[in-house]
Amino acid sequence: MTDSSDTVAAVDPQALQEEALAAIAAASSLDELDEARVRYLGRRSALKLALREVRDRETGMALNAAREAIEQAVATRQHELERAELDRAIAEERVDVTLPGTPHPRGRLHLVTQVRREVEDIFLGMGYEVVDGREVETTRYLFDALNMPPNHPTRSPLHTFYVGEDTVLRSETSPSQIHTMEAKPPPVYMVSLGRCYRRDTADATHYPIFHQVEGLAVDRGITLADLKGTLRALLRQLFGAEREARFVTHFFPFTEPSVEVLVSCFQCDGDGCPMCRHSGWIEIGGSGMVDPNVLRFVGYDPEEVSGFAFGWGLERIAILRHGLPDIRDLWANDLRFLRQF
Repeated sequence: MTDSSDTVAAVDPQALQEEALAAIAAASSLDELDEARVRYLGRRSALKLALREVRDRETGMALNAAREAIEQAVATRQHELERAELDRAIAEERVDVTLPGTPHPRGRLHLVTQVRREVEDIFLGMGYEVVDGREVETTRYLFDALNMPPNHPTRSPLHTFYVGEDTVLRSETSPSQIHTMEAKPPPVYMVSLGRCYRRDTADATHYPIFHQVEGLAVDRGITLADLKGTLRALLRQLFGAEREARFVTHFFPFTEPSVEVLVSCFQCDGDGCPMCRHSGWIEIGGSGMVDPNVLRFVGYDPEEVSGFAFGWGLERIAILRHGLPDIRDLWANDLRFLRQF
């Protein structure tokens, strides 16, 4: 077993200090400096081993003086190398701040969102309230309140997504109208826009997810003429001031009388083309006067007030305005397509 006094005696503090200072001064990089630091100041270095085994005061003072000198030399050389590296980086890696930077493409709103905001602005300008509705609804508000009998096709799981016995994904935004009427007395002027769900097979004109705008006006003295004037104003702002509207009788369980709305073709100006199937008219959506049963459901007196309602698809508006061939393009997230709008 080696005697500790032999290990201490084997270390010459002055010679070790001179050797270490020379190695530190010769280090040309931070990595080389770190190697020298470990070699002379590390836990297993001769200096640290000697300090652990020292027994007399004079030897301890000499070894500690050497340690302090080496540590000071390491710190000084580290500062010199870091400064040299900074000077080199400033000289060799300088950036010309006058050069144009890397361009970052600016995002834009999806086409359906653009149409939605435009429709909202149109109705806000008419004094309507924009209401957000629930995408998950109960059959009470989606079917019962809208005068749909138990055997109505829309109640079938083949048409509507059920998430529970009496809970569904809304197939239209009409429940928002019921919630609004239950919450306050007439007059009511509101539109509700949002996502809807139906069990449609995806094709060029159908998709199981779509967006809809539904409007409702309930007040004293509301007539079918008010509905026609409102929708004609909406169509002209969406498709052009020269557009004409046509109203064709139809049936919906929640309106009576019910009418389907058509707009004069903006592709051929009513002369007839493939877009309008050579009829000169394009179908937009349904509308009508609110059925008295719907008014009674929310506690309104149909003898005192009347109203009109309508519902249109936002994707359909976008397709018609831009002549898009396939509704699925709106959901494909292809930037080559979306950047056109």
